[in-house]
Amino acid sequence: MREATITRNTAETQIEVTLNLDGTGRYDNQTGVGFFDHMLDQLSRHSLIDMTIRATGDLHIDDHHTVEDTGIAIGQALCKALGDKKGIRRYGSFLLAMDESLLRAALDLSGRPYLVWNVDFPTEKIGSFDTQLVREFFQALSTHGGISLNVARLDGFNSHHIAEAAFKAVARALREAVEPDPRMAGILPSTKGAL
Repeated sequence: MREATITRNTAETQIEVTLNLDGTGRYDNQTGVGFFDHMLDQLSRHSLIDMTIRATGDLHIDDHHTVEDTGIAIGQALCKALGDKKGIRRYGSFLLAMDESLLRAALDLSGRPYLVWNVDFPTEKIGSFDTQLVREFFQALSTHGGISLNVARLDGFNSHHIAEAAFKAVARALREAVEPDPRMAGILPSTKGAL
Protein backbone atom coordinates (compact mmCIF):
# COMPACT_ATOMS: atom_id res chain seq x y z
CA MET A 1 0.00 0.00 0.00
CA ARG A 2 1.23 3.48 -0.87
CA GLU A 3 0.46 5.34 2.33
CA ALA A 4 1.92 8.29 4.21
CA THR A 5 1.31 10.42 7.27
CA ILE A 6 2.68 13.94 7.63
CA THR A 7 2.52 16.04 10.78
CA ARG A 8 3.14 19.77 10.44
CA ASN A 9 3.27 21.97 13.54
CA THR A 10 3.95 25.70 13.41
CA ALA A 11 3.07 28.69 15.57
CA GLU A 12 0.03 29.15 13.29
CA THR A 13 -1.26 25.62 12.62
CA GLN A 14 -1.11 22.03 13.80
CA ILE A 15 -1.91 19.60 10.99
CA GLU A 16 -1.83 15.85 10.48
CA VAL A 17 -2.55 14.35 7.05
CA THR A 18 -2.81 10.64 6.29
CA LEU A 19 -3.16 9.47 2.66
CA ASN A 20 -3.63 6.10 1.01
CA LEU A 21 -3.13 6.36 -2.75
CA ASP A 22 -4.67 2.93 -3.32
CA GLY A 23 -7.89 3.68 -1.49
CA THR A 24 -11.51 4.07 -2.48
CA GLY A 25 -11.97 7.76 -1.74
CA ARG A 26 -12.84 7.45 1.95
CA TYR A 27 -12.41 10.72 3.82
CA ASP A 28 -12.53 12.20 7.29
CA ASN A 29 -11.41 15.81 7.04
CA GLN A 30 -11.73 18.32 9.86
CA THR A 31 -10.00 21.68 9.50
CA GLY A 32 -12.47 23.98 11.22
CA VAL A 33 -13.25 25.62 7.86
CA GLY A 34 -16.54 24.18 6.63
CA PHE A 35 -16.34 25.00 2.94
CA PHE A 36 -12.71 23.88 2.79
CA ASP A 37 -13.61 20.54 4.41
CA HIS A 38 -16.25 20.10 1.69
CA MET A 39 -13.60 20.73 -0.99
CA LEU A 40 -11.13 18.31 0.62
CA ASP A 41 -13.87 15.68 0.71
CA GLN A 42 -14.31 16.18 -3.06
CA LEU A 43 -10.56 15.90 -3.60
CA SER A 44 -10.49 12.59 -1.77
CA ARG A 45 -13.66 11.06 -3.21
CA HIS A 46 -12.88 11.85 -6.84
CA SER A 47 -9.17 10.98 -6.71
CA LEU A 48 -9.94 7.69 -4.88
CA ILE A 49 -7.23 8.69 -2.39
CA ASP A 50 -8.27 7.89 1.17
CA MET A 51 -7.68 11.04 3.20
CA THR A 52 -7.81 11.84 6.90
CA ILE A 53 -6.97 15.39 7.95
CA ARG A 54 -6.96 17.02 11.33
CA ALA A 55 -6.08 20.70 11.35
CA THR A 56 -6.17 23.32 14.06
CA GLY A 57 -5.22 26.83 13.07
CA ASP A 58 -5.43 30.49 13.92
CA LEU A 59 -8.95 30.87 12.53
CA HIS A 60 -9.49 33.88 14.80
CA ILE A 61 -7.22 35.72 12.34
CA ASP A 62 -8.57 34.16 9.13
CA ASP A 63 -8.58 30.87 7.20
CA HIS A 64 -5.41 31.57 5.21
CA HIS A 65 -2.79 29.71 7.29
CA THR A 66 -5.02 26.67 7.79
CA VAL A 67 -5.81 26.34 4.08
CA GLU A 68 -2.25 26.95 2.88
CA ASP A 69 -0.59 24.72 5.48
CA THR A 70 -3.05 21.91 4.76
CA GLY A 71 -2.04 22.15 1.09
CA ILE A 72 1.62 21.95 2.12
CA ALA A 73 1.01 18.86 4.25
CA ILE A 74 -1.05 17.08 1.56
CA GLY A 75 1.68 17.78 -1.00
CA GLN A 76 4.36 16.37 1.33
CA ALA A 77 2.24 13.30 2.10
CA LEU A 78 1.65 12.74 -1.61
CA CYS A 79 5.40 12.81 -2.31
CA LYS A 80 6.10 10.42 0.54
CA ALA A 81 3.37 7.99 -0.54
CA LEU A 82 4.55 8.02 -4.18
CA GLY A 83 8.07 7.00 -3.16
CA ASP A 84 10.35 6.61 -6.20
CA LYS A 85 7.36 6.97 -8.59
CA LYS A 86 8.26 3.83 -10.52
CA GLY A 87 5.34 2.34 -12.41
CA ILE A 88 2.94 5.30 -12.16
CA ARG A 89 1.22 6.96 -15.08
CA ARG A 90 2.73 10.33 -14.01
CA TYR A 91 0.42 12.51 -16.13
CA GLY A 92 -3.26 13.20 -15.71
CA SER A 93 -5.87 15.53 -17.12
CA PHE A 94 -9.60 16.01 -16.81
CA LEU A 95 -12.31 18.25 -18.22
CA LEU A 96 -15.06 18.57 -15.62
CA ALA A 97 -18.54 20.00 -16.01
CA MET A 98 -20.52 20.96 -12.91
CA ASP A 99 -23.80 22.68 -13.62
CA GLU A 100 -22.87 25.82 -15.59
CA SER A 101 -19.15 25.53 -14.77
CA LEU A 102 -16.47 23.91 -16.89
CA LEU A 103 -12.96 23.44 -15.50
CA ARG A 104 -9.87 21.86 -17.01
CA ALA A 105 -7.02 20.42 -14.97
CA ALA A 106 -3.81 18.88 -16.27
CA LEU A 107 -0.85 17.82 -14.18
CA ASP A 108 2.54 16.16 -14.20
CA LEU A 109 4.05 14.53 -11.11
CA SER A 110 7.43 15.69 -12.40
CA GLY A 111 9.04 16.83 -9.16
CA ARG A 112 9.24 20.28 -10.75
CA PRO A 113 6.49 22.38 -9.17
CA TYR A 114 4.75 24.99 -11.26
CA LEU A 115 1.23 26.34 -11.03
CA VAL A 116 -0.62 27.95 -13.91
CA TRP A 117 -3.92 29.25 -12.51
CA ASN A 118 -6.43 30.66 -14.97
CA VAL A 119 -9.43 30.62 -12.66
CA ASP A 120 -11.23 33.76 -11.65
CA PHE A 121 -14.25 34.01 -9.39
CA PRO A 122 -17.22 36.35 -9.80
CA THR A 123 -17.37 36.91 -6.03
CA GLU A 124 -14.73 37.44 -3.33
CA LYS A 125 -16.46 35.09 -0.89
CA ILE A 126 -18.29 31.77 -0.87
CA GLY A 127 -20.21 32.20 2.35
CA SER A 128 -17.42 33.33 4.66
CA PHE A 129 -14.68 31.58 2.64
CA ASP A 130 -12.27 33.81 0.71
CA THR A 131 -12.14 32.63 -2.92
CA GLN A 132 -8.46 33.69 -3.16
CA LEU A 133 -7.67 30.76 -0.85
CA VAL A 134 -8.55 28.25 -3.56
CA ARG A 135 -5.48 29.33 -5.50
CA GLU A 136 -3.39 29.43 -2.30
CA PHE A 137 -4.29 25.80 -1.61
CA PHE A 138 -3.32 24.61 -5.07
CA GLN A 139 -0.12 26.68 -5.02
CA ALA A 140 0.90 24.95 -1.77
CA LEU A 141 -0.11 21.51 -3.09
CA SER A 142 1.82 22.05 -6.32
CA THR A 143 4.95 23.39 -4.62
CA HIS A 144 5.21 20.75 -1.90
CA GLY A 145 3.89 17.88 -4.03
CA GLY A 146 6.36 18.59 -6.85
CA ILE A 147 3.48 18.95 -9.30
CA SER A 148 3.32 20.90 -12.54
CA LEU A 149 -0.35 21.87 -12.38
CA ASN A 150 -2.45 23.80 -14.87
CA VAL A 151 -6.04 24.70 -13.96
CA ALA A 152 -8.38 26.80 -16.11
CA ARG A 153 -11.98 27.94 -15.87
CA LEU A 154 -13.54 27.61 -19.29
CA ASP A 155 -17.05 28.55 -18.19
CA GLY A 156 -19.10 29.29 -15.11
CA PHE A 157 -20.68 32.12 -13.13
CA ASN A 158 -21.33 30.56 -9.70
CA SER A 159 -18.31 30.80 -7.40
CA HIS A 160 -19.23 27.69 -5.41
CA HIS A 161 -19.57 25.63 -8.58
CA ILE A 162 -16.30 26.98 -9.99
CA ALA A 163 -14.34 26.13 -6.83
CA GLU A 164 -15.89 22.70 -6.49
CA ALA A 165 -15.32 21.90 -10.17
CA ALA A 166 -11.65 22.92 -9.76
CA PHE A 167 -11.16 20.53 -6.84
CA LYS A 168 -12.97 17.72 -8.66
CA ALA A 169 -11.05 18.26 -11.91
CA VAL A 170 -7.70 18.21 -10.09
CA ALA A 171 -8.85 15.12 -8.17
CA ARG A 172 -9.65 13.22 -11.36
CA ALA A 173 -6.36 14.27 -12.97
CA LEU A 174 -4.49 13.20 -9.82
CA ARG A 175 -6.33 9.85 -9.81
CA GLU A 176 -5.04 9.16 -13.31
CA ALA A 177 -1.48 10.31 -12.58
CA VAL A 178 -0.91 8.25 -9.41
CA GLU A 179 -2.40 5.04 -10.84
CA PRO A 180 -0.03 2.18 -11.52
CA ASP A 181 0.53 1.64 -15.24
CA PRO A 182 0.62 -2.11 -15.92
CA ARG A 183 2.81 -1.52 -18.99
CA MET A 184 5.38 0.39 -16.87
CA ALA A 185 5.61 -1.87 -13.83
CA GLY A 186 8.84 -1.08 -11.97
CA ILE A 187 9.88 1.46 -14.59
CA LEU A 188 10.32 5.16 -13.95
CA PRO A 189 8.16 7.18 -16.39
CA SER A 190 11.05 9.42 -17.46
CA THR A 191 14.02 9.27 -19.82
CA LYS A 192 16.05 11.30 -17.29
CA GLY A 193 16.25 8.45 -14.81
CA ALA A 194 14.82 10.57 -12.00
CA LEU A 195 11.62 12.40 -11.09
